Amino acid sequence: MSDENPFDIGKEFPAEVADWIAERHIDEVECLVPDMAGIPRGKILPAEKFLQSWGERGLRLPESIFVQTVTGDFPDQVDIDPADSDIFLVPDVSTLRVVPWYSDPTAQVINDCYYADGRPVDIASRQVLKQVLKLYEEKGWQPVVAPEVEFFLVKPNTDPDYPLEPPIGRSGRAETARQSFGIDAVNEFDPVFEEVYDFCEKQQIDVDTLSHESGAAQMEINFNHGEPLALADQVFLFKRTLRQTALRHNIYATFMSKPMQGQPGSSMHIHVSVVDKKTGLNLFAQPNGEDSSDFLAFIAGLQRYLPRAMPLMAPYVNSYRRFGPHFSAPQNVHWGRDNRTTGLRVPISGPKARRVENRVAGADANPYLAIAATLAAGYLGIEEGLEATAPVEGDAYGMSRALPGHLQDALGGLYRCKELRTVLGDRFVDVLCAVKEWEYDAYQQVISAWEREFLLLNV
Repeated sequence: MSDENPFDIGKEFPAEVADWIAERHIDEVECLVPDMAGIPRGKILPAEKFLQSWGERGLRLPESIFVQTVTGDFPDQVDIDPADSDIFLVPDVSTLRVVPWYSDPTAQVINDCYYADGRPVDIASRQVLKQVLKLYEEKGWQPVVAPEVEFFLVKPNTDPDYPLEPPIGRSGRAETARQSFGIDAVNEFDPVFEEVYDFCEKQQIDVDTLSHESGAAQMEINFNHGEPLALADQVFLFKRTLRQTALRHNIYATFMSKPMQGQPGSSMHIHVSVVDKKTGLNLFAQPNGEDSSDFLAFIAGLQRYLPRAMPLMAPYVNSYRRFGPHFSAPQNVHWGRDNRTTGLRVPISGPKARRVENRVAGADANPYLAIAATLAAGYLGIEEGLEATAPVEGDAYGMSRALPGHLQDALGGLYRCKELRTVLGDRFVDVLCAVKEWEYDAYQQVISAWEREFLLLNV
């Protein structure tokens, strides 16, 4: 989107959009906005009304959707208009897709959000990522990302007091042992994944490999590398697609960071490289194949700022249960070559594919914010000329912990970080911290089964 007022671009959608809708006999359009948690919010309207909405500014939502907590509450003392005025949705028509699981022809489109004067809504997660990408654009750089997202399949759980359990597969039995990279273990749920791949193809979600992870009915899906905003959109749509597909097979799919006791957690690994737009060369490697100074500075930025950006990558109380040795989750932000015990892994590669993998982010993170935090930290590292530590060889789990252990510690680190505030926006950081504090306070009101078991009659 240019600096023009988005409402002055034209009174009608491009003709090809109307043609696209007519050719597919679309009845309704779902206008989606990712909120702070990455949950799809928005409106559903008839296709004809959708086509009329551009000139009329017909797509509106209250600004408060961006301060809504995951519990559905609205914190006090947040920096939004007390009148809760409207913001205006402008569809990004490049994201227009068919929704493949409906029987009636339905489309979906992701929207950007603006105030009445044409300013982008700076607390919208998609805008936060676009703001970070603008910094790269000003340098003549093109970041490239490739997310890997883990998730669990579980039995339907209608009573939250009961622990989650693995679902029954084709064999009629649930998994009980670790099945890392098990082919037959994935095939237990072939009907689900065949439909997921079909639905992804119809939505132009560029997923690559599927593998079984180490948890019971835990899987990982890899996305082909590409432009960060497009990949964040794809992860956003994939999460919805997988959940909806699983429900069609009477299964839940969850991206909760640590859904089951005694099982590993689910992460969102983010591979990153940066290309010089003029030369087309990877900035992270020298012509002789050695690491560039920019690459090491990018890693140093991740080392310094990822611990402070944790609320964007580990946004809930449950998120911090994932971090621990022996569960493939990092304790720190050391880096190493092809070393999965570190928070930052550099896969073996040639100069063209030189990249770093951020292994800190959880699957429960908003993909726009997790990618924005990763790119912001690396950018600051290059801008400040930071120096990375020496790469770690061997087990990094036994090294000192550098990541916050709890959500409240993480919020304090982000709130006080002037550098991240400059890149992400002061107002966004304030609103994010307020939302997460409210969610933490809501969690503190819940008395757990552990407390009832060990404290009720013993203390």
